Amino acid sequence: MAEVLLFHHALGLTEGVHAFAEELRRGGHTVHVPDLYEGRTFTDLEAGAGHAREIGFGTLVARGERAAEGLPGALVHAGFSLGVLPAQKLAQTRAGSLGALLIGACVPVEEFGAAWPEGVPVQVHAMDADPFFVDEGDLSAARELVAGAADRELFLYPGSAHLFAEAGAPSHVPEATALCVERVLCFLDGVRG
Repeated sequence: MAEVLLFHHALGLTEGVHAFAEELRRGGHTVHVPDLYEGRTFTDLEAGAGHAREIGFGTLVARGERAAEGLPGALVHAGFSLGVLPAQKLAQTRAGSLGALLIGACVPVEEFGAAWPEGVPVQVHAMDADPFFVDEGDLSAARELVAGAADRELFLYPGSAHLFAEAGAPSHVPEATALCVERVLCFLDGVRG
C-alpha cells in the first residue's frame, strides 16, 4: 500500500480534507495531512486565499517541505488547489517520490526549476468549467504535463466547482468526488515503491 502526503487547499485543514484522507485510508493507504495554516480554517475561499497571500506562497511551500522531513522518500505527494504547490514541488524535486495527485490545480513544470522526473506518475483532477483551473492557466499546464506520457493522466469532471471534493461544502459534487476517489485509489494501488 502507498504512503501519501496530502496538502490542504486555501480553506485550511478542513473536515472535507480529513474526509478525503479517510477514504484513502479505508483503501489501505497511509495518509499524512499536515496543517500548513497552523490551525486556521476558513469557510470562504477568498478569505482563505487572502490568508495564504498574507503568509506567502513561498512560506507555505517551505512548510510543506518541512512536513515531508522525517517521512520516507517513497511518498505519493498530493494536494488540493493551493496544496498542489508543495505537492508538485516535492514530486518533482524530492528523491524517491512515487507519484503525484494534483486536484484542482497544476502549475507549469518549470515553476520548480526541474523537468518532470521520469517514472513518477501523476494524476490531475479538476472540473472542466472551474474558472480557477481553466482561466488561470492550470488546464494548459496540466495538458502540457500529461502530453505524450503513458503514466500521466488528466481527468476533467463536468461542472464549475473549484473545491468539488470538499465534503460538507456548498461546492461539493458527490458524484465527481466518488469518481475521483475511485481513480485515486486505483492510482495508489498501482504505485510501487
